[in-house]
Amino acid sequence: MNSLRNKVHLIGHLGMKPEIKEMSNGKKKASFSVATNEQYKNSEGVSVKETQWHRVTAFGKLAEVAEKYLDKGREIAIEGKLITRTYNDKAGAKKFFTEVQASDLLMLGSKPKD
Repeated sequence: MNSLRNKVHLIGHLGMKPEIKEMSNGKKKASFSVATNEQYKNSEGVSVKETQWHRVTAFGKLAEVAEKYLDKGREIAIEGKLITRTYNDKAGAKKFFTEVQASDLLMLGSKPKD
C-alpha cells in the first residue's frame, strides 16, 4: 500500500512551453503548467466545463525530454507526487504553493501544429 501514498496522475494540455533552468549541480529543471478539464451537467441540466491549472516540475532526464519535445497545447499524461513549498514574498509574508513533481511523462496525441 505504500506505493499508493502521495501519487498523482494527470492528463491534460500544456499551457506554455516548459521553462528550463540549469541547477548548480548541472542537472536541468523544467517548470510548466498543465490544464485538466472536467465536464458535467449542473442541477439545471446545463453543461459546465471547468478547467484546473496544475504547476508541474521535472528534473534531470525528464526535464531534458520536456525541453526537447514539449510545447504549448501538447497533450500529456503525468505521474508524480504533490510537493508543498514555501517562500517569503517581498513584504516578508510567508507564501505556500503546491506543485506536482513529475516522475514519469507520456506524450499523447499528435504534436500540435503551429
